[in-house]
Amino acid sequence: MAFEPNNDDLFDSIIMADDRFHVEGYQEGFDEGVRQGTIEGRNHGRLHGAKLSAEVSFYYGFALAWKCLLQSSTDVKARKRLKAMESLIGVIQNFPYEDPQYEKLQEDMERVRAKFRQVCSLLNVSTDFREYLSGSTSMSF
Repeated sequence: MAFEPNNDDLFDSIIMADDRFHVEGYQEGFDEGVRQGTIEGRNHGRLHGAKLSAEVSFYYGFALAWKCLLQSSTDVKARKRLKAMESLIGVIQNFPYEDPQYEKLQEDMERVRAKFRQVCSLLNVSTDFREYLSGSTSMSF
């Protein structure tokens, strides 16, 4: 009768195989989902980080160029515009580039965009630069 416990173990392993395969399959699928999710999350973060960086860089270059143009002017309006330009530059320079988990990123980006719109309004310049950014316009001299 020493053979019966082996039969019970054999039947138990057959009966429990479905549960065991289900648990193993679930765990393999979960691990693969975590791996794929991490890869997709990193790619998404890189893409949106690059877009934000390009946008902030555009604003910064715009502000520096106008600051250079306005510094030589003695007009009262130019001083007000220069002050607004320096404010935009300050907001951009204080932007937390090094912190990828910065919680107020959206709020600060809206602050930069609002300051940019204010500066454009003071300069009587359109805020729509899509055609310039896409490179579709041609320049002629």
